[in-house]
Amino acid sequence: MGSPYDVQYVTLHGHRRAFVKAGSGPVLLLLHGLGCDHTTWDPVIERLSESYTVIAPDLLGHGSSDKPRADYSVGGYANGMRDLITVLGIDKVTVVGHSFGGGVAMQFGYQFPERTQRVILVSSGGLGPEVTPAIKAITTPGFYQAMGVVTLPVIRHVTTAAMRLMSRSGLPHTRDLDEMAEIVETFRDPRSRAAISHVVKSVVDWRGQIVTMSDRAYLTEAMPLLLIWGDQDTVIPAAHLDNAATLAPGLRTEMVADSGHFPHKDHPEQFVAMIDDFMATTDPAVYSRVRFRAMLKAGAPHVVAQAEAGQAPIPPLRALHEA
Repeated sequence: MGSPYDVQYVTLHGHRRAFVKAGSGPVLLLLHGLGCDHTTWDPVIERLSESYTVIAPDLLGHGSSDKPRADYSVGGYANGMRDLITVLGIDKVTVVGHSFGGGVAMQFGYQFPERTQRVILVSSGGLGPEVTPAIKAITTPGFYQAMGVVTLPVIRHVTTAAMRLMSRSGLPHTRDLDEMAEIVETFRDPRSRAAISHVVKSVVDWRGQIVTMSDRAYLTEAMPLLLIWGDQDTVIPAAHLDNAATLAPGLRTEMVADSGHFPHKDHPEQFVAMIDDFMATTDPAVYSRVRFRAMLKAGAPHVVAQAEAGQAPIPPLRALHEA
């Protein structure tokens, strides 16, 4: 996958990290999803760079970044993003995460609230257990070897061509197969297969997603949070957006009609308009160590109230903007 932007590199902890940088103004840190790279944001980078400084990295194990045997946990990725913006001389960012990158974005906001101004989640992981069986399959024994066969030249071409054809068929549950075909293409690199396998096993098991921010998201209650989802998402159900809105009525949500798992690619102009509106109508979060300590000591309001009532706690999702 090529990119119209010059790819730059920095070396952090001995591993080379690739990224593109464009524009000027408030900083948007764009984090791609599993098996993708910074080019997933190509349809929106130019428009966003007219108003913002856009930083779009290739996460470790993806794209042109190194693919070592390393820490591929969500927390490890958040640390890597903190180190990247530090090296680039950037203090604070609005972090935008798609799919798995959404989980990293939430973790970044949790670990580094003093560096986070807003969080924008796009078809995000980490908000419920449900996920497509294709991702669960990555956790099964033999995935690495099976993908080695599937990505042999002739088999890969036939497989990806069939996936792209089905994505245009209009049949149920086929909307995102063209993008999935791009991910299968990346699996021809054994290092990519190994890295992505490590990533998925850290966040998913046979029952679905096992990593969630819902139990700690109350810590970001002074941080503006926007969720964007495609109504035809076949990878992570759009119902996760509805669940989040139910748990936190003040949360800002946007459902994109006639869109799959990649709303920023399906409707880029609409996507940028949503970002612009959110940035214009919210104030960046201001970190207070005193307040953060007080929230930790008090615990999540929902959980505390239910514990006092002797009820089983329902994991809360609180990310309400404090004006």
